[in-house]
Amino acid sequence: MKNFIAIYLSLFLLSANLQAQSTINGAWKLTSGENEHQLFIQDGFFFHTIHTANQFTMSRGGHISVKKDALLTKVLFNSADSSEVNRESAIPFSISQNMLFLNMPEGHVELQRVDDGKAPLAGVWHITGRMGDDGKIAEIHQTGTRQTYKLLTGTKFQWVAIDPAKKQFSGTGGGTYSFKDGKYTENIEFFSRDNTRVGASLAFDGKLENGKWHHSGLSSKGAKIYEIWSKVQVNQ
Repeated sequence: MKNFIAIYLSLFLLSANLQAQSTINGAWKLTSGENEHQLFIQDGFFFHTIHTANQFTMSRGGHISVKKDALLTKVLFNSADSSEVNRESAIPFSISQNMLFLNMPEGHVELQRVDDGKAPLAGVWHITGRMGDDGKIAEIHQTGTRQTYKLLTGTKFQWVAIDPAKKQFSGTGGGTYSFKDGKYTENIEFFSRDNTRVGASLAFDGKLENGKWHHSGLSSKGAKIYEIWSKVQVNQ
């Protein structure tokens, strides 16, 4: 009987944590003067980026989970301050009427919900396959500590290239996206490597097949690409 109660309580707490995690999923925004703060939370990851109309300022992100009324975070990258990598924090929070309230060390922060993180492509993805010139798909296995992720909420996307072990940040870009009738389109709102890319729109063919995202078309440099992306699983 005690074992049954223990199992029941564990499942109840797991369900509550998953429900709370689902509640914070999605895109959030805050405007402070000329600065646009974009916070994307999806499936155990968070990316926070600051930019002006067309100028990238900084981006940071990592793992995130919910415990009662606090967001537990572990930073994997910070383009402005690499010493923050691996830092863990507990941030008191609450959600009310599509507003996210955070009690940060520097003060109280209020962000407005942009979307709820629900869409066919919503998730955190990494590339696991690529088609070669011979038309065959070659699997890509992660080697070393460099990581590239693409996070998609309901309407927003952001990719990052990082190496947490070396505390390195290589680049990021993001904005809005749409996925309809087999067409995936990105509209760039910020880009760390080249702010002249802001405002550009890129269109690709896309499909979900056996839980994997097949992404094809022309790269920003005009090269043909066919990539397969798989969702990243985070152990909470």
